[in-house]
Parts: sequence; structure tokens; C-alpha cells
Amino acid sequence: MRRTLYLSAGFLSLGLGAIGIFLPLLPTVPFMILAAFCFARSSPALEARLLDHSHFGPHIRRWRDKGAISRKGKRAALAAFAFSALLALLLAPFPWFLMPLAAALIGGTWIWTRPEDNA
Repeated sequence: MRRTLYLSAGFLSLGLGAIGIFLPLLPTVPFMILAAFCFARSSPALEARLLDHSHFGPHIRRWRDKGAISRKGKRAALAAFAFSALLALLLAPFPWFLMPLAAALIGGTWIWTRPEDNA
């Protein structure tokens, strides 16, 4: 039962990460890290595929080893947050534009304070 739950959560995280490629406020890499965590407890083969992935693998390993985010990753995340906040300010009425703005400020601050490792 536990394995099935972790496997389901892994696929859900993978799907949300894929959606995040197209939606700026939905982060991709954190969902891939969560998917790797879930797959490590349910399917070592799927975990290995994520760790071997040319784009996501280094980010997952960096996070697991040091809790670090690359400077390039930080910049990309902050740019996506800024873009989402700007869209909300331009398109959403008050008070609804405050939600993406708050998410950008909170999420961006957390990301910026993570250690950096560009290895």
C-alpha cells in the first residue's frame, strides 16, 4: 500500500512538474525533486531515470547532496516569479493580484536564501 502511494505521488509530482514547464508560477524542478524522493521509496528504476536525466538529474543530485540550487536555477525561478507577479498586476483585479505577488515574494525569498553550488 505504501509503495503504491509513493508511486502515485511520484507520478503526480512528475505531471505537475511537466505542467510547470508552461506555467511560470508552478515550479518544475522542485516537483522533479519530489518525484525522485517518491520514486526512491517506490521504484528505484524510475528514480534512476530521473537522476540520469540530462536536465533534471544534476539539480536533483545537487539538492540531495547539499540542499543547494544553482545560480542559474535561482535566476530562472526568480524571473518566472517576477513574470507571474507582473501578469497578475496587469490582468487581475484587486485583491486577487495579491496572491501571486505574495507567492512570488515568499517563494523567491526562500529560493534566494538557499545555498549555491555551481559544480
